[in-house]
Formats: sequence, C-alpha cells, structure tokens
Amino acid sequence: MINRLTIKNIALIDSAIINFTDGLNVLSGETGAGKSVILESLNFVLGAKADKTLIRTGNNECMVTAEFELEENSPVYDVFNEFDMESEDVLLISRKLNLDGKSSIKVNGNTVSASMLKKFTAYLVDVHGQSEHFYLLKNSNQLKLLDKYCGTELLNIKSEIKNKVAEYKDVKSKLNDLGGDESSRILKLELLNYQIDEIKKVDLKDGEEESLTELKTKINNSAKIVNALNTARDILSGESGVGDLIYNAERTLGAITSFGEEYSEVYDRLSSVSADLEDVSETCEKLAEKFEFDVDIESVESRLDEIKALKRKYGANYSEISEFLSKAEKDKEILENSNEISEKLNAEKSLIEKDIYSLYKKLSLLRKEKALIFEKNVLDELCGLGLSNSKFKIDFKTEPTFPDCSFESENGFDDIEFLFSANSGEPLKSLSSVISGGEMSRFMLAIKAQTAKYNDIGTFIFDEIDAGLSGKTATVVAKKFADISAGAQVIAISHLPQITAMADNNLFIVKHEKTDSTLTEVKQLDIDGKIAEIVRLVGGENSDDSANSLAFDLVERANEYKKNLKK
Repeated sequence: MINRLTIKNIALIDSAIINFTDGLNVLSGETGAGKSVILESLNFVLGAKADKTLIRTGNNECMVTAEFELEENSPVYDVFNEFDMESEDVLLISRKLNLDGKSSIKVNGNTVSASMLKKFTAYLVDVHGQSEHFYLLKNSNQLKLLDKYCGTELLNIKSEIKNKVAEYKDVKSKLNDLGGDESSRILKLELLNYQIDEIKKVDLKDGEEESLTELKTKINNSAKIVNALNTARDILSGESGVGDLIYNAERTLGAITSFGEEYSEVYDRLSSVSADLEDVSETCEKLAEKFEFDVDIESVESRLDEIKALKRKYGANYSEISEFLSKAEKDKEILENSNEISEKLNAEKSLIEKDIYSLYKKLSLLRKEKALIFEKNVLDELCGLGLSNSKFKIDFKTEPTFPDCSFESENGFDDIEFLFSANSGEPLKSLSSVISGGEMSRFMLAIKAQTAKYNDIGTFIFDEIDAGLSGKTATVVAKKFADISAGAQVIAISHLPQITAMADNNLFIVKHEKTDSTLTEVKQLDIDGKIAEIVRLVGGENSDDSANSLAFDLVERANEYKKNLKK
C-alpha cells in the first residue's frame, strides 16, 4: 500500500505531503479545488507519460515521491531480482520532470528507466481510468483472477498438470537425444553417415598438416635454399675459401707444437674447427644434391585445402576432428539401435498427451463452472449499484482440438476475456473498449468487491465513481468501499457524504486564491473536521443542528458497518 505521497510544483500544488493509511482513504473538497491534480501526480510517479504542463507556472521542474509498503509475498520482489537490485520492504519512487522535457526516475535510490519503473508499479496500484495501471484490462490477469476465485480445487488440478507437463518435457528430451521422431531420426542418421564418411575419406593423420605446411614452404623457397647451400659450401671448401685459409693456419701452428703444451692445445682446437667446417661443407653439398620432392606444389596445396575444409566443419585441429568423429560414430550406433527405445518413448508420450489434454479439459470445465457463479455474483453487485440492466460475461475462446493442442503449458489451454455492457440493448464489449464512464466505474467496483482478496494489487483508486449517485445506491457504494478496504487499501475521490462518513482517513482538498497565484492544500481531518465536511456535503451549515445530527448518524452507521465486517 502507499504510505505517503510528496508533491512539489505540480499544477496548483506548490508543496504537499499526503499521508495515507490502510483501509479507506477518502479525498473530498469543492469542485476545482485540485483533487484531480493528486491523481495526476500519482499517475506521473507510477510511470504515466510525462507532460510539461504538469509543472507549476513559474517553476523549472516538478517532483513527486511515493512511498509504498510491500507485503511479504508481493510480486514486486521478483522485479527487484530481475534488475539485480537489493529488495526492501519499503519501495520509494521519485520522479522529476523539467521544462526541457527531461525526466529522471529513481527507485530506492537507483536510477531506472520508464520501462523499468512500470514493471515495479504494475502490481502496486490499480487506478480506474488509467490503462497503464489498470490490472484487469489484461486478459492474462483476468484469467489469474478467475483461477484464484476457483480456489483449492483448481490448485490441485494445476499441480497434476505441472507434474504431467514435467513428464512430457522429459520424454521429449529423451526422444530428441535419440533424434526425435522417425523422420527426424532418419535425417540425423543420414547427416551422421555423411559426416563420418567425409572425415574418414580425408584420412587425416596426426601432425600431417604441420608437415605439409613445412613442405609447402620448402617447395616455394627451393631456389633460395639450394643457392644458400651451394654458396655456403663454396665459401667453406672452395678455392681460396675459408677451408684453405684455415689449412694454412693449421700448418703454421703445427710447426710450433713441440715448443709448448699451450701451442699444442691451440693447434688441436683449430684442427677440430677444421674438421667441423669440412663436415658442414660436405653436408651442404649433399643437401643441395638431393634437394628433390616426390610431390609437386599443386598436390600439397590441394591436400592442405582438404584439411582446411575439414577443420571448418569439424574442429580446429586433429584432436578436435578425431573427437567429433568418435562422437558421431557413437551417435550413429545409438540411432541405428534406437527403434525399440523410440517406439516405447513415443507410446509413453502419446499417453501423457492424452492425460494432459484430459486435465486441461477438467481445468477448463471447473473455470467455466466458477465463471458462471462469478458472473452471477458480479451482476448481483451491479444491481445493488443501480445497474440492474447491465450484462457481464466471461468469454471463453474456442478450445483447441487434441491435434492442435500444445502440451507444455501449466496453465491449460483457456483464453478468456471479461465482457461488459452497462445498458439494455448495448452489446457486450471487452473492458478495454468500454473503460470509461460512471457505469464502468461501478462495474469495476462490483468486480473488486468480489475479488479484492484474490488480487495481487495492494491499492485501489477510484476517481469520482459516485458521480450521479445518491440515496440508497450511494450507501451501497460506500459499503462496497468498506468491503474492499477490509483486505486492501482504497483511495477514493468522492462528493458523497455516505462515502466520506465511511472513510478511515479523511483528506480535505482546499484551494486558496491570492492576488497573483492559486494554491491547493491537503488537510488530514480529525473527527470534528470529518463531521464538518459531511455537513458541507449534505448542503448544511455548521450551525445547523439537523445537518450535524445527520452527519453524526452517518458516521455512527458507517462505524457500525465496519465493526461488523471485522467480526
């Protein structure tokens, strides 16, 4: 429920803090005092389209802050989790708008977008006439409401459906592991055979690609390699090459080896170098002489292209391709021997489908039975609200046949829509096409009187739905508000003394006109203020004893009615 609404620079309101309570909150005041501004402010902070005309003349920006107290099982906690935000039992929404049209929104101090805000507020408030926050305009919510109205019996059926749907998905998963149905399995087997044959045909060896790449490099650089080998050989052992020079140095050192061991060591070292150079020269000569290949560059490149094509399909290297082949062969073996298993699973799947369809039918039948009771109860409510000629029907769309049915929904196959007509001769229409006018307001009051305790919404707001009502019907409306407020917070803008008398929290809207400005003020009334306001609404004066007596009488009757509700 909403605890507090803080408004700054909205239309006629300079600054206001409105404290709401649980139960029935009634806003009253003279026509034009600014009651609608409060609803506009609330809609603004809930995520309605921002309009610069909201900003009070002479100011650059406006701001509205709303504080909500969340129930323990509120769906809003799921939204906190969705956006990875820390959840709290108090939800604080703050929204600003400036003359440039820029809007900023914060939820519990976290900056959010308008779309994120609407996810939070979808379950907070149901404002009549504002489709953005009108919970029951959505067919899916209408079905949820009917299901809650159906009670424990429906929950038991849904539990059976949930178990069967889990079984169904498990069987389908096992069939998919086998390749699906017969035609799917044949196609998968054909694909596996093709893949296995293609890999085996290439017959890739471990390290082959690396060897071929090295060979390709040698072939492409053969002239350069042979030239380098021959040049090195000539330098080492050719005429006047390094070999001759080292030979002369070796002969010179040999003449002095007898003069000292150190000269012998130098000679031996040079002899070793000479032998190594001779060996290197011979090796270069041999490598150059036998530099020939059994394959040409075209065949090497063709084989590498084959390997590259294989890698594109089956793995980045020999190891991955081998793993793919191994798995494909195992999958093929399973598919070739899966007919018996598949037949068994398909038979099981067919039986589960029949069970699910039967449960869907059972669920639909229960919904239709309860829908008739719900329709009658709502129509009874409407008669008491002065709409005896109205019509209400829960329309069930055509149910799918067994072949056309999807068996993975835990909610059955029903698709419903609330249809309503206020007057004789008018056709039934969906709520979204008739969501306006006093009759529609009373229809919603009748719906909520029957379903408030089943609803996820914590706060219901009614904007002057008592227009044109009086006498007995006004008393009925006041009692309906009390009925709803016994299980949810209700905020109502009203001109009726009966509704004002029924309030748990009376808020009086008054307009002050000055020479250069007009201000709206919100006052929380005590019992004396409440009596004075009822006197005003019945057209009396504070000094009028009969008017005061009537006001006290209305309050006493209202209190007695609310007292009996709690028993």
